[in-house]
Amino acid sequence: MPPAPRRIVITGVTRGLGLALTEGLIERGHVISGCGRTAAAVEELSKRFGAPHHFAVVDVADDLQVRRWAEESLTVGVPDLLLNNAALINANAPLWIVPAAEFDQVIDVNIKGVANVIRHFVPAMVARGTGVIVNFSSGWGRSTSADVAPYCATKWAIEGLTQALAQELPEEMAAVPLNPGIIDTDMLRSTFGAGADSYPDPATWAKKAVPLVLSLGPKDNGKSLSV
Repeated sequence: MPPAPRRIVITGVTRGLGLALTEGLIERGHVISGCGRTAAAVEELSKRFGAPHHFAVVDVADDLQVRRWAEESLTVGVPDLLLNNAALINANAPLWIVPAAEFDQVIDVNIKGVANVIRHFVPAMVARGTGVIVNFSSGWGRSTSADVAPYCATKWAIEGLTQALAQELPEEMAAVPLNPGIIDTDMLRSTFGAGADSYPDPATWAKKAVPLVLSLGPKDNGKSLSV
């Protein structure tokens, strides 16, 4: 008998890793509640997959938008798995060249956005006493490179935030900072240029990533893992 469908919340579902995860998880029979910032792409996902899946236009950096999305999503069920995937990267530049507004946007999405989603979804998971939170980190959350200092700062923050969160959860829950690896996405191309095409595309990556995230449980709480 196949396992029961799991209810999964994913941020940043309209492209890249979020889209590949959404496709792979739905193919396995799971139910997705996802968000993205691009209305046309969210509408396309809604038409493509339909009920019981639900997709919403949400800027995770906006706490009020996240709260409203969570309230709507939680009416149909508490998530078993929460994947904080949405993120931005700064345009390649030395730190002192990065404009304040661009720096703020990277911080707001990559750190505050994760905190906002946790703030509004995790209480219901804690009340139930089960569930896994996966906050997407990066190789640049455990090492550094020139010209991506703002992004590195956010992913190092995700490592610390997640490990602290892991200490706060009930025993049957888990929080995991996950390094997805190097994948040929628009974000990588903004940094690596044409060199990005030497890495796996998101669909290929998802064949390994989907089984991994579905396998996570209390035994993994607080561990810094990689796909």
